[in-house]
Amino acid sequence: MNAAQIIANELAGAGCRHAFGMPGGEVLALLDALRVAGIEFTLVKHENAGGYMAEGSWHATGAPGILLATIGPGVSNAVNTVANAYQEQVPLIVLTGCISHAMAEQFTHQVIDHAALFSTVTKATLRVDQGTAALTVDKALSIALSDPLGPVLLELPDEYLDAAHWQEPDRAPAAPKLAEAGIWAEDSKTLQQARDMLRKAQKPIVLAGLGAIHHAAGSAILELAEKHQVPVVTTYKAKGILSENHPMALGGHGLSPLSDKTILPLLDKSDCVILAGYDPIEMRSDWINPWRPENAIEIMHAANQHGMHGAAVRFVGDVGKALAVLGAPDGPVWPDGEPAVAKAELENAFAIPNHWGPHQLFATLNSALPDRTITTVDTGAHRILLNQIWRCKRPNTLLQSAAFCSMGVAVPLAIGYKRGAPDTPVLAVVGDAGFDMAAGDLATLRDLQVPLVIVVPIDNSLALIEKKQTAMQLNTHGVRFTGSDIPAIARAYDGIGEVIQSKDELLSALTKAWGRSTFTVLACPIDKSAYDGSF
Repeated sequence: MNAAQIIANELAGAGCRHAFGMPGGEVLALLDALRVAGIEFTLVKHENAGGYMAEGSWHATGAPGILLATIGPGVSNAVNTVANAYQEQVPLIVLTGCISHAMAEQFTHQVIDHAALFSTVTKATLRVDQGTAALTVDKALSIALSDPLGPVLLELPDEYLDAAHWQEPDRAPAAPKLAEAGIWAEDSKTLQQARDMLRKAQKPIVLAGLGAIHHAAGSAILELAEKHQVPVVTTYKAKGILSENHPMALGGHGLSPLSDKTILPLLDKSDCVILAGYDPIEMRSDWINPWRPENAIEIMHAANQHGMHGAAVRFVGDVGKALAVLGAPDGPVWPDGEPAVAKAELENAFAIPNHWGPHQLFATLNSALPDRTITTVDTGAHRILLNQIWRCKRPNTLLQSAAFCSMGVAVPLAIGYKRGAPDTPVLAVVGDAGFDMAAGDLATLRDLQVPLVIVVPIDNSLALIEKKQTAMQLNTHGVRFTGSDIPAIARAYDGIGEVIQSKDELLSALTKAWGRSTFTVLACPIDKSAYDGSF
């Protein structure tokens, strides 16, 4: 077998069944090897979108995402999506070619240093050498899938792409060998200290982050919440780790100053803050030192290097198992009922008005979607409000860029998820600016004939940035635009496009959309002033 075939077989052995990207001459052997190995390739219109689609497929299948990009301009197009995968902890394998060192000394067309370009936004940059294809791809998978999850760049020099050269010994596909996450030992002094802190606590609270989802800590968090009445706060990415309909669930937070007015004082009052896989990369600056360090127990899925907060006890290992051995408070907690008061305050702060606007749009969507629906949401003012209104019953049902906060992610994320789980209803919510940024993804939807629903709140502005301009007492400049005829764009790509201006119209349109065999775009004009003071 040649190097390309070995790489493809190893990826297939790790469970990968989908790859996304745009090929060029230097990766054609890889493209064909993926096909032979049973990995279906989706041609995209931009490598950046391909990376987000690969992320969506990982959410749907659990197998690492694969992005295939040719050398030079192809792979450099993917910097944004790879940086997003790095901060969002997505196991992404970026496959590309490269020019041999000898050739690079005399030939410079499209030649750049891929490893240098990606060194700050990947966990590793690896290059296959003669006889090392199996070793290198196994290493790439192991690095990508170890805590914290993340992207790896894998380069295959053009001299090893020709099937007639550099034949390598055949070997069976092998899944990556991962070390088991550390377990909190019974004789550990830190475990005893943490148990004492929680046992004596009268006002304990759980703050769960992405690591709690990675380590399937939902059952341990549910036990603390249900048996011991410990309230649970999450980041946006961890929404649903405890059903947000549960009385102890206080929802996802981090970017809303309005919700901070309720949640941050509660954390400050707590005498035992249990950080369950919490990574502050999702949070705004008001979350710097939001609790007393001596009152915090930090259970991390991967060591954090930040200055956002302190903790009396820190443990790196399996978040779910650590929570399970942590114990419980000795007696009743929160005697003054502050969590219930906080929950009521939040419901009042984000109450749904009777008139049409973003609040009613998001609340209607949340209540009307089929139970198994996966929703993706793009970056912007709409995302912050949607996160505060949306109620997730299960984890990983609201997908977004919450650390890197990149625009243009919602539609390709949705496409990738739908490719990995074709029978699952998928909805994308994207602002009008983000829609224009990723309009080419509609061509991919057309080519794939993927049934998908895209909802576009239209305010003809970068509303979040305009709000910041106003807060800084600056002139409104560089954030408003005329606006595109979004339904006409959808129809131009063989989809269905409609304008929605009321709750009843939205409900009717959704009912029709789920029965179609093509994609539907629902353009929903809203008044951007509705965001004023709303989050």
